[in-house]
Amino acid sequence: MSGGSSRIEEWDQRYRSSKQVIETPSPLVVQFSGLVPGRALDLACGPGRNALFLAEHGWRVRAVDGSKVAIERLRASNPSIDARVVDLEAGELAAVAPETYDLILSCYYLQRSLIPSMKAALRPGGFLIIIVHITGADQPQGTPTRAYPDELRELFRGWRILHYREGEPEEAGHRHSVAELVAQKPA
Repeated sequence: MSGGSSRIEEWDQRYRSSKQVIETPSPLVVQFSGLVPGRALDLACGPGRNALFLAEHGWRVRAVDGSKVAIERLRASNPSIDARVVDLEAGELAAVAPETYDLILSCYYLQRSLIPSMKAALRPGGFLIIIVHITGADQPQGTPTRAYPDELRELFRGWRILHYREGEPEEAGHRHSVAELVAQKPA
């Protein structure tokens, strides 16, 4: 939710009105979540479509988002999920203990300053699923909320890349090109 509190208020309003609320989990999360369930962290989870899916499949899930409305909706949907309002832009993820999670999701949210905390929070052999919007050739350095082509692969150099794709989104509700990465932290 980049842009501070006014941006979070905008998301709160969208969630209150159910605008841009996708109910089904991301196909990439469905495809790669068949691991032995463990602890998962869903960053910028919104109302929790991916967190709900993981919890239904035996994962112990912590889901975080800056929108109080989104977190309230998620808690109402499944009280077993550890859903929390967290200001990711203020660096609150840095407080997560190292090597805590087996799976971390960041779907349609890019905050480059979170990458080191995400890497540290994963256990060796853990998996990371990231989907972000990407820029076109007119913005070769990316933007604060959009990656540049091949940036995700560069950020996770040295990790085992299980899936990498750039192009048109494969799920409804997204109009801009995306980069998808599924990577495993070195053991």
